[in-house]
Amino acid sequence: MYTVYLAGEIHSNWRESIIRGCEGYDIEFLTPEHDHASSDDIGKNVVGDQENNFYNDHVSAKINSMRSHTYIKHADIVVVKFGEKYKQWNAAFDAGYAAALDKKLIVIHPQEFIHALKEIDGAASAVVESEPQVVDILKHLIR
Repeated sequence: MYTVYLAGEIHSNWRESIIRGCEGYDIEFLTPEHDHASSDDIGKNVVGDQENNFYNDHVSAKINSMRSHTYIKHADIVVVKFGEKYKQWNAAFDAGYAAALDKKLIVIHPQEFIHALKEIDGAASAVVESEPQVVDILKHLIR
């Protein structure tokens, strides 16, 4: 059995397509909070409005990092998706953290990001462009 953490962009349902594609295989999936509003507002909701966006984001990031860092440490494989619409600094951080922990890393991104992500790609065990390719890799590992 593998434990796989699905890190990266939170603006699409890419995680669900990987999880559905691997149904019936012995894989445990872990994810960050992917309800964007819940992730952004957890700090305010717990400790109250800090009356400054920097501090509201700072508190939320510290709370969210408890989950993501714990799950990355627990995972055998970390899949990181870089989406096309937004800059995903959090995805780059998660990829770097996973690489520092010597986790096996699968990176998903479009061709046009090759140059920008060359260092992250260099640390990865696999670099792909789509979720079905990740499903194929995970199924191959389980066979």
